[in-house]
Amino acid sequence: MNEANMREFLNAKPFEPFRVVMSSGQSHLVKHPENVVLTKTKIVIVDPELDSVAICALLHATSVETQKAA
Repeated sequence: MNEANMREFLNAKPFEPFRVVMSSGQSHLVKHPENVVLTKTKIVIVDPELDSVAICALLHATSVETQKAA
């Protein structure tokens, strides 16, 4: 996964929540594009409801799974 691929999901109109799956098997849900900071090599995902922050290397992001908005 690279920055351009990830930016496509973040800029989708209308935005659709998605899950980033890492090579370790962990996954992180992106509920809103404002909860993400994207750089060329990393994605930072904040979940205010869980009070958590995930800093992930894009190199280890293996897939993105779209979620139906609840």
